[in-house]
Parts: sequence; C-alpha cells; structure tokens
Amino acid sequence: MAARQPTRNAVAIDRRKATSFGERIVLIIQSMHNPFSESGEPDAAWYEPPRDPVITAAVAPAAPRRRNRWKLARWIIAGALALLMAAVAWLAVTAPLSKSLQPIAPPSITLTAADGRIFARQGAIVDRPVDVTRLPPHVWQAFVAIEDRRFLHHGAIDPRGIARAAWHNLRAGGVREGGSTITQQLSKLVFLNADRTAGRKLREVMVAFWLEAWLTKQQILSRYLSNVYFGDNVYGLRAAAHHYFGKPPEQLSVGESALLAGLMKAPSKLAPSTNLAGAQARQALVVAAMADAGFLDSATARAVQPAVLHLRPVPAAIGSSWFADWVLPAARDRAGGGYTEQSVQTTLDSRLQRAADAATAQVGGNMQVALVAMKPDGRVVAMVGGKDYGASSFNRATQARRQPGSTFKLFVYLAALRAGMTPDDRIADTPLTLNGWSPANADRHYQASLTLRDAFARSSNVVAVRLAQKVGPEAVVRAARDLGITSPLSADPSLALGTSGVTLLELTRAYAAIAASAYPVVPHGLPDPPPGWLDRLWDWHHHGIDQRQHAMLLDLLSSTVKKGTGRGAALSTQVFGKTGTTQDNRDAIFVGFAGGLVTAVWIGRDDNQPLPGMAGGGLPAHIWRSFMAQAIGATPLGQKVPKTVDPDALSTGLDAIFGNTRFGLDIGQDGVRITTTPRLPVPRSDDDSAHDDEDGPDND
Repeated sequence: MAARQPTRNAVAIDRRKATSFGERIVLIIQSMHNPFSESGEPDAAWYEPPRDPVITAAVAPAAPRRRNRWKLARWIIAGALALLMAAVAWLAVTAPLSKSLQPIAPPSITLTAADGRIFARQGAIVDRPVDVTRLPPHVWQAFVAIEDRRFLHHGAIDPRGIARAAWHNLRAGGVREGGSTITQQLSKLVFLNADRTAGRKLREVMVAFWLEAWLTKQQILSRYLSNVYFGDNVYGLRAAAHHYFGKPPEQLSVGESALLAGLMKAPSKLAPSTNLAGAQARQALVVAAMADAGFLDSATARAVQPAVLHLRPVPAAIGSSWFADWVLPAARDRAGGGYTEQSVQTTLDSRLQRAADAATAQVGGNMQVALVAMKPDGRVVAMVGGKDYGASSFNRATQARRQPGSTFKLFVYLAALRAGMTPDDRIADTPLTLNGWSPANADRHYQASLTLRDAFARSSNVVAVRLAQKVGPEAVVRAARDLGITSPLSADPSLALGTSGVTLLELTRAYAAIAASAYPVVPHGLPDPPPGWLDRLWDWHHHGIDQRQHAMLLDLLSSTVKKGTGRGAALSTQVFGKTGTTQDNRDAIFVGFAGGLVTAVWIGRDDNQPLPGMAGGGLPAHIWRSFMAQAIGATPLGQKVPKTVDPDALSTGLDAIFGNTRFGLDIGQDGVRITTTPRLPVPRSDDDSAHDDEDGPDND
C-alpha cells in the first residue's frame, strides 16, 4: 500500500514517535490548525488530552476552570431572569394592555404664560378608533410603506432600520432620520412622554416588546392609526379622513390614503389645510414607496392623482392667538401622547404681550403688522402675527417670508468684519453697475467714500453691494446661516440688499445672536428643560462670536440709532438696531435690542402692494420704541433725524418727487415738518422704482 502523503499543515513528526515535550506541543498546535485528519474524520488528538505525563500535568487545572465558568454563567442567567421578572412587573403596572385598547378620549391642553396665567385652552378633533382588518388594504399599506416597511416581518425593533438610520444620520452630521418601528411609536404615543432621553428610549423599547408579545400586528397597527396626529389639531385616522376628505376611512382612495400617511413626517408643517402643495408632494413620495414595497403595481401608481380636499370647518378654539398656534405643536409634544387634560407652561410674558398688542394697534388701513419679542437665549415672550386674529389667523411673524431689506446688511458687514475689516475702514460710495444692474442709494446722494460705520448708519446700498462683492456672496450667506437664517438665499449681487425672503422670527433670532454674543439662538415658546450632565460638561451646540468682531458689530448697530436711519427708535438707554425697507416701500422693518430684549417689527400688505412713504425708520421704529419703552422701562427720546440722513427715515406722512427735488411731509411728536431734498441724476435700471426708500434694493 502506498505511503500516505502528509497534509499541507502536517509537520515531519510522527505522533506515535513524539516523546519530547517540544514535539508534543508542536503536535497540539498542528491539530489546532487542522482538527481533521486527511481522511476527513475528526482527529483524535484534537479531542483527547495528550497522554504524556508532562502535558497531562500542564493541562490538569482546566477542569476546575470549566467548573468556575459554569458557576459564573449560572449567576449571569439568574440575574438576567431576575431583571426580566422585574421588567415584566414594571410593564404590567405602567403599560397595561387595556390602556392601548381603550377608545380615544378627547385630549385637552391648557397653555399658561410664564406667570401662570391661562391664555389658551384647546381640545383636539377626535373620532372612533379604526380596525385595519375592516379597511381597504391600500389604506394601512400606505402607512406601513412610508413609516415602517418591514413592520410585518420584524419584532418590536428593527435592527436593520436602526442601522440604516444611524448611517444616514452620521453622513448628514445630525439627526435626519429615525429608526423607530410603528410599535415603538405606539408605545411612545400611548404610554410615555416625549422626553428625548436615553431612559425614555429604553422604556419605549421595553414597552414595544411588551406590545409585540401580547398584541397581533393588526391590533398594533389599529391602535397606532387611531392615536397618531394628523395636523390641524386632528387625532386618529377616522377623524382625519372626515376632516380632510369628508368621508370615513373605509372609503379612502389610494391617493387620499397616501396623503394622510405622508403627514406623519411633519403633521403641523404639512397639514394640507395650510400647505396643500407640500402635502401633495409628500403624497407622491408615499405612492412611490408603496410601489417600491410591492403594494401597488407601476400602472396603478402612475394613475394616482393628487388628492382633492373637502375640508370640514374647524370650530374656533377658545383663547386662540398667534403665539398659541405657534407653540401648540411643541406644547403637545411636551405634554406627551396621552389624552387626559394637560397643562403646559410657556415662555409668554403676559405684560409684554399686552404692551405688544397696544403698540401694534396704531396700524390702520389696509396695512398688516407683525412683532416678535425674544430674550437673547431664544425665549419668545411676545408675538403679534397680524392686525386682527379674528379676521386672519395667518401668522406673519412665523409663516410669511418677506424681503428683509437693509436689515440683511447685518450679515454683509459681519462677513466683512470676519474678513479683517473694521468700522473705520473706508469704501467707495459711488454709483456702480454689475452685469447691467445699477444699485442706487435711495436718496441719490453719494460721497467719494464712507467709513463702514457711516455707511451702515446711512444704510448705503452701493457700499453694501461693494462689500458683498469684496468678501464674496458665499461669505455673506455663511454669516446669515451662522446667525440662524434658514430660508433659501440667492447668492447674487442683490442679496446684499435683502432680496431673499425670510421670516420675521428668523431675523429676530439672528439679531438675538448678536445680543447674546453666541449662535445659533433657537427660538422657543416652552421653557428649556434642565440640561443633562453631558450638556453641562460640554456645550457643543453654541459658538461664541469673536469678542473683537462682536464689539465692532455693536458699534455699527448703535450708530444706526445714534446718527442714522434708526433715530426714530432712540430710547433713554443704549439701543442697537437696523432699519429695512424693500423696493417700492412694500415692506418696512425695524429690528433691534436693548435692556436684554430683542424685538423686530414689520409692516406691509398681504397683497404685497407698495406703501408710499413707509420706511423702516418710520412707523416700525416708532412701534418698536413704544413697545420697548413699556417693556424695559425706558423713556422714548424722539430725537430729530439729522439732515445728513436719508429723509425716508422720517416715518409718517407723505413723500413725493417733482423733477429733481424730493418733497417730504412728516407728522411726528415734533410737529409738522416739510423737507426738500435735491436728487442727483444717476444711472439706473428700468426696474428702479420712482420712490426708492432709504435702504431698500432698487431691483427685485
């Protein structure tokens, strides 16, 4: 018989002839690398202890070690069982299944001001729970496709979904996607509050396992659809179907089901009653997700049309206000998903709100007004979203994107300071043309050059455009983003004059960042919860403004009120602020801070028609001064505007141009004042208005 050839891992040592200690060790190592013999059978040397006395003595302690390991394992198993029993007991008490199966009780929420006074009490629109087994399949499939596609195949949690969300969030540099299953969402809605803590998340997972252990997938989905929020203060699928489409959920079409499912991402923001375009865009994503999940074939998906609303009128809530509407979604989140009456304290200051209402009451005619008052840390203490809430609940302070005019120049000058310039640096104040566009100073007055301080105070348009070109539009956009502007911005030459629309709340938070010398400032209407130990140890959310740059910004902002277009806002205390007026006097704004309070005032028309003679240094500055005098206990100064300042800063009255002369009539605390200002002819584009304001852009 031919001799057996050694395997590739074999060594030139015969097991039967190995006698030395070293040779036996080599054989053991060989068997560890190749536990099977050449024939494919397990090698006995791998399983049987060596018979050499030396080796036997060396491995003798292995048996006691195995006994110790088994003893430790028993202790671990016993501890795990004890923890499991404790968890079951806790779940039985805190998460009784009967609670998840109870009919929905109408939720009610009471909002109180910081001093405890009630200013709003509202209840939700609710209806009977739904049973998914009685719904058309496409109804519940729409929610599963967009919220938890693997709902029918995973347990309480979805490790694959968690990993995917973690990867996407890591790439995005923040939380952009969640990995919670529908069962987890139900556990949070019914049993837990909305605290964003690790402890609450752990309880959520435990309750989710509890629900999965005792309820079927159909029962879990039914409870979820019966509890979830659909915007417009509507809770539950049945109530949402009646509210938005005037029909029961059993009659919803594919498109209607997809639209309702799409609201889950941001129900308040996407509510079709106020954002139909956004809701329909989200509907298209849901339909695509249904097709991708296999719930719809491609032909059916293509045939789905945008859902058409049949809204039911919503009864007016008691004590409604613009602030209440704005803070309500956050208040409901803070109150949790329960349906018992809740009371939530807000940051609203009752005294300041009354002062804001009184100050804005002087706006008449077809004009609208908005006001936001905020502490430098982001606490909103007063809000006015229009002239009459009863006539229009649209919040012009938080929802309307209007051109900010020269209030946007704050970001231009911040970018310039970041580039190394100072308020004493000089820059040309002469007409210029960029790609056929000729920005012009509103009063048509120019000088050879101005310091940045004087240019900011006078609100020179050509200087702002030159600065933006010098530092680059991208640097201006970056400065605006740092201070909290989130609206889309066009990085073109006219950006320096505030041609991109923003909300008044965004402007207020940006100026609050200067008041706080830190950014970003996050506007909020609920008191901040106590910071966790990690937040106290390391606050990575905020960035301080360079002290030198901050001092120079304050220098610029104070010059506007001391000797510039903002003189109408002067108080007995130091004031920092900026005026803004857009083309054809369509928007007039003053935003500033004093005495630890940041306030912005806007005046305009809903139809965006011009307001001849209106300017940011006029009525908005007067409203700001009136409110701030009451708010911080200061005295209005009402100083006259010097002749070197653009006459449009004189608020009220009439303004007209005849030939090369501008005539102005102002009625103020100092009496009636008539002004005449010669106008110098300068190159201008066809879009230049005949009544350019003191700091507004000449082109859209």
